[in-house]
Amino acid sequence: MTIHAPIAGAGIDPGIAASVEEFIALRRDLHRHPELAFRETRTSAIVAERLASYGYEVTTGLAGTGVIGQLRKGDGARRLGLRADMDALPITEQTGRPYASETAGVMHACGHDGHTAILLAAARRLAERDFSGTLNLIFQPAEEIGAGARKLLSEGLFERFPCDAVFGLHNWPGVPSGQFGFVEGPAMAAVDKAIIRIVGKGGHGASPHETVDPVVAASSLVLALQSIVSRNVDPRQAAVVTVGSIHGGEASNVIPDSVELKLTIRSFDADVRRQLEERIPALARAQAESFGATAQVSYHRGFPALTNHVAETQFAREVALAAFGPERIEPDFKPRMASEDFAFLLEARPGSYLFVGNGDSAPLHSPAYDFDDAIIAPAASFWVRLARTFLV
Repeated sequence: MTIHAPIAGAGIDPGIAASVEEFIALRRDLHRHPELAFRETRTSAIVAERLASYGYEVTTGLAGTGVIGQLRKGDGARRLGLRADMDALPITEQTGRPYASETAGVMHACGHDGHTAILLAAARRLAERDFSGTLNLIFQPAEEIGAGARKLLSEGLFERFPCDAVFGLHNWPGVPSGQFGFVEGPAMAAVDKAIIRIVGKGGHGASPHETVDPVVAASSLVLALQSIVSRNVDPRQAAVVTVGSIHGGEASNVIPDSVELKLTIRSFDADVRRQLEERIPALARAQAESFGATAQVSYHRGFPALTNHVAETQFAREVALAAFGPERIEPDFKPRMASEDFAFLLEARPGSYLFVGNGDSAPLHSPAYDFDDAIIAPAASFWVRLARTFLV
């Protein structure tokens, strides 16, 4: 892509600063009314109404509850996509905030309410500013279950709304509030899932010699699985194999017939991902057989690794530098082992996914997580600067 010099100036966009309280209130309203994947009907209606009032051509119903706002200005041929996610999580909130979730068992524990408010704040300001080209604002459902981006693509997102590049952002706890982080290349991990069922022969706990104990076999397997990363994966590569759930039996004096383990598997490199997919089932079967049991393995691929394109990431970093100065850029922001279905959009189009510090908050997906409203203004200002720099 052609890299344009960032627009001169610094700091928060004046129009964003003037309207930020409105979007903080909007964010808190969305937080009080969280909606799970593909159920974001109230959220998408608010987004669509807002975009239409700003003068965007609005398309609803893509991927069920997705909303696309398109704005054309000038005679420029360039086309830009900016994406925000909208769905919440099945978590019971424990923040005690006055704007806490009013929906039992559902919470915006990942800040998607904030991402939506940020992009809407930018949308309003961009409707007031000059640029030349086509701006496509993508409000995506169902990121948390890894289905929204794929569904948008399968329904012709980029055929209907062509983009020369696409960008997204995520808040990140533990990074100083309002600091920007950029990663060239792999930035978030591929995530896969395995369910392993160890089948033995149950019996009385007092007579283990008459059984094939799947609990012992499963316990041995949990430890053996850790050898994959330490002894099979190249130590210069990163991978995670976590057994997050193990269940078998109900009584202390009964050896069950089977035990089920659930795994999450994370990696950045495609070859490492294939290696894990081959090695985990093979090790499970061999380990089970060594105890006289059998292993049934169900392996499911999830998101690919989110891999940022170099030119677009450098462009985004330069925009942030021009707007906020080097003191607001994290100098050595590292890739994260968390996953993001924006990865599918980056497989389809050039682009970059960046990070904005959320301060000293509880982690993402925690019932105590709290989005920092102070990052709405800088993040929205960044979107405005990036769009006007790209669309010239």
